[in-house]
Amino acid sequence: MKLADVPTPALLIDEMALAHNLAEMAAALPGPRLRPHIKAHKCTALARRQAESGHESFTCATIAECEGMAAVGLGADLLLANEVLDTRRLGALVEDGARVTVAVDSAETIDAAIAGGVREVLIDVNVGLPRCGIPPAAAGQLADQARRKGLQVRGVMGYEGHVVGLVDAAERAAQCQESMELLLAAHTDVGGELISAGGTGTYAINTWANEIQAGSYALMDTAYNELSLPFRQALYVLATVISTAEGWSVANAGLKCFGMDHGAPSLDNTEALNNTEALDGTGVWFCSDEHTTFAPPKRVGDRVRLIPAHVDPTMAYHERAYLFRGEDVVDVWPIDLRGW
Repeated sequence: MKLADVPTPALLIDEMALAHNLAEMAAALPGPRLRPHIKAHKCTALARRQAESGHESFTCATIAECEGMAAVGLGADLLLANEVLDTRRLGALVEDGARVTVAVDSAETIDAAIAGGVREVLIDVNVGLPRCGIPPAAAGQLADQARRKGLQVRGVMGYEGHVVGLVDAAERAAQCQESMELLLAAHTDVGGELISAGGTGTYAINTWANEIQAGSYALMDTAYNELSLPFRQALYVLATVISTAEGWSVANAGLKCFGMDHGAPSLDNTEALNNTEALDGTGVWFCSDEHTTFAPPKRVGDRVRLIPAHVDPTMAYHERAYLFRGEDVVDVWPIDLRGW
């Protein structure tokens, strides 16, 4: 199949850019230093490429991701970096031979792990992102409680998600250090072999954690492209121009194709990286349910590649991705870890 034969809208992955990104990360964080977060792509075929790059432990966001990874033989060391109150499906994976660790931040989540048959946990610590996690000063007590109830506490995790996207590199580094000082203080009380944290935006500066949970680096998006990281854009949405007027065109990919929480997609190979241009400017003007309006105009029938602003939800909106090299489609990968 050629790219010209792919029905649109369609998710594209540039094989050469992906290979570059995997090799770049493997050199920076070899082996167990990286625990790739598969929520960023939800694709076991891509996860297998990560494993072939030396990264054989994985971070998951949902029980379904854990199940899908174990089903394809990638369940040697899975961390569900999320609190769960019904772990029976995870316990079934453990019984079948997968290694599953789950995040806990309360007595209730400890009891849920035990009830479902999960034996290993990480203490989830709040390091500044107002989401999940126990206060650092209380982490040791929670770890003691987990151990008294028979669980193995592997260590701590704390996600500096409020930091990873800061464009100012100095500010990103300073706030990362502040967050990790909180996590290290908690780890002193908790113990265990793992200090798990980080993301694509802090993978190179977070030297305090001994494993990094980066995921977006493999495919990238416009938000992370603003940070001048050494990773190449590998993810696109291919769309067809279905209407054109004097000054703009409309392509057949809209809100239902893109994660929009970080802004509108951008046109590939343009200098307009977002939708902040004036309406007479170049770039994406706005997205509707099934349409993207952009300038300069193209001919009806032309194809355009659009770069998502946020890779994770974009992947979850699609059932498959077309892996391409040049103008050739070399494989079709199911996005098989979607859903819950």
